Amino acid sequence: MNVEISTPTTELVQRLSSTPRGARLARRLTGTALATWGYPHDGDLSHTAQLVVAELAANAVTHGRVPGRDFELRLQLLPEKDTLRIEVSDARGDRALRFLDGRLEDENGRGLVVVQVLAKLWGVAERDVGKTVWVELALSAGRRPCPRRPGPAG
Repeated sequence: MNVEISTPTTELVQRLSSTPRGARLARRLTGTALATWGYPHDGDLSHTAQLVVAELAANAVTHGRVPGRDFELRLQLLPEKDTLRIEVSDARGDRALRFLDGRLEDENGRGLVVVQVLAKLWGVAERDVGKTVWVELALSAGRRPCPRRPGPAG
């Protein structure tokens, strides 16, 4: 008997090790998935999504890590809502998200502020084990020219 497993082409779900290497892989998987879905690596949406995933994954492996437990990355392309939904779940539900002051001399503490500025919507959902931080980005932002490229001279 030949059974096919159908995987939606607009969703990526991946468990990754709760290590810096797992966090880097989450960022790279995000860029690759978006390129597969028609949003190029050098586009604004890809840059923004990779930045958000890098921050959430870094938080998951730094603050949400439980030894022996992975974190999960979920990306959902929702074109009917003009949305890319990003979810990063970790196994640590006993630590709430914190915004730090972000003083000039601080080396850390600004990540969630960056996420808040970039997101259309974002929030936290409790799970049976751990929590999920979710972010929604506007797909239409991916159709604008990337601000990292210089404009035409003149």
